[in-house]
Amino acid sequence: MTMLTRRNLLKTAVAAGAAGVGLSAAGKFAGWAAAKPEPLILKTASTEARLMDGAPTKNVLTYGEAGLPPVVRMRKGEAFAARLINGIDDPTTIHWHGIRVPNKMDGVPFLVQPYVYQGDHFDYTFTPPDAGTFWYHPHCNTLIQMGHGLTGVIVVENPKDPAFDAEMVINLRDWRLGDDGQFIEQFRPRDAAKAGTFGTVRTANWLEQPQFDAPAGGLVRLRAALTDVTRIYAFRVDGAEATVIALDGNPVPQRFTPDALQLGPGQRLELAVRMPDDEGAIVSLRDVRGTKQKILATLRSVGTSLKHDLRDLGPLEVNPVAEVDLSNAGRIPLALSATAENVSANSICGSLGYSFWAINKVPWPGDTPDPAAPLAELKLGQSYIIDMENLTPHAHPIHLHGMSFKVLSSSARAVQPLVSDTYLILPDEKVQLAFVADNPGDWLLHCHIIEHQKTGMTSYFRVA
Repeated sequence: MTMLTRRNLLKTAVAAGAAGVGLSAAGKFAGWAAAKPEPLILKTASTEARLMDGAPTKNVLTYGEAGLPPVVRMRKGEAFAARLINGIDDPTTIHWHGIRVPNKMDGVPFLVQPYVYQGDHFDYTFTPPDAGTFWYHPHCNTLIQMGHGLTGVIVVENPKDPAFDAEMVINLRDWRLGDDGQFIEQFRPRDAAKAGTFGTVRTANWLEQPQFDAPAGGLVRLRAALTDVTRIYAFRVDGAEATVIALDGNPVPQRFTPDALQLGPGQRLELAVRMPDDEGAIVSLRDVRGTKQKILATLRSVGTSLKHDLRDLGPLEVNPVAEVDLSNAGRIPLALSATAENVSANSICGSLGYSFWAINKVPWPGDTPDPAAPLAELKLGQSYIIDMENLTPHAHPIHLHGMSFKVLSSSARAVQPLVSDTYLILPDEKVQLAFVADNPGDWLLHCHIIEHQKTGMTSYFRVA
């Protein structure tokens, strides 16, 4: 087994990914980067934005000239290209969260690609195999860059989906701002060692409690991406009939009402909402977790009722995720725990200087100069079951890059056989997640509470 060193990572990344194109991949992912459509330009920039009453917030980061990062739209099975141009004085990348891209397109610095420095660019080219709601963000100095705004929503469209009367796309996130509207420290060590450091201002699409108009009596497809670095939500819809139609980019096996549905950072929620018939009626999307409940956004009925029926809404097409062979699946035991370590080594991409968390008793602070060996070396095409146990008193949204898993069982709750890339594991919960290792490369597995990721709860699988 070859140990990964900074020198080897640099040699591999520069040789294979300096231009961002021209890679090869085995199996069904081969040739994804061959097509080269006109690239979407995503240029990082520092701007000002009015995120609360008072003076505008300085040093807000975005893609584009100003305002919320754009909703990036793709089509299932069609080639997509984007050019990241770095306009900020901090190296960056783009990770296409939840999309099963070729490994060299995954945006993890030095593991699969080099830094993109100020003034440089990197071309991403791939064909999304799955339809649904996803998102994009840097995987470099993530607590600062994501915390300052570099998070955008992706919609991968499928022309075979049922028709809706309207669509709303919502980017949910916090900001850590002081009373003067300016950024304060992004984390506190005592909070990083617990649930994480929460923001002080909560927004949807960079607005506090925005309101959107929708056809009275119509069916609305509401897509929400949880792009915050810390917050776990418990969703409820008031004022209208609503049902969950997809989670994390995949249709749910059985639709259900979002009655305090808990989702963590990195996850995505798709709802079908039947708007009230009465013009002017208000529907609210709420976070009911904890003692400080919050209206996140509202929908207002407009016009004469369309009198559509939620029960007439057809199914979403299932994404082409490989079926797991449970009879021959390998087992991967994972224990999420705290660590007795106190201080971490400096890391390439911005260590927090602490080590609080671990996977299988090994804390990994992030993109370190000499990463540890992979959690497991997996055989391409083989089925696996992750036996994951949370030994901590806090929930952790665990995200797997490059592949999708199916939820098999939980010791804490009844679960549907959901297909996902992120699972919110509860305190003391044991869960089984099954997947086919059908995408070659080195793939991160980490907690998407960024302070937990950066203080140890990170590792990766190697598929070859």
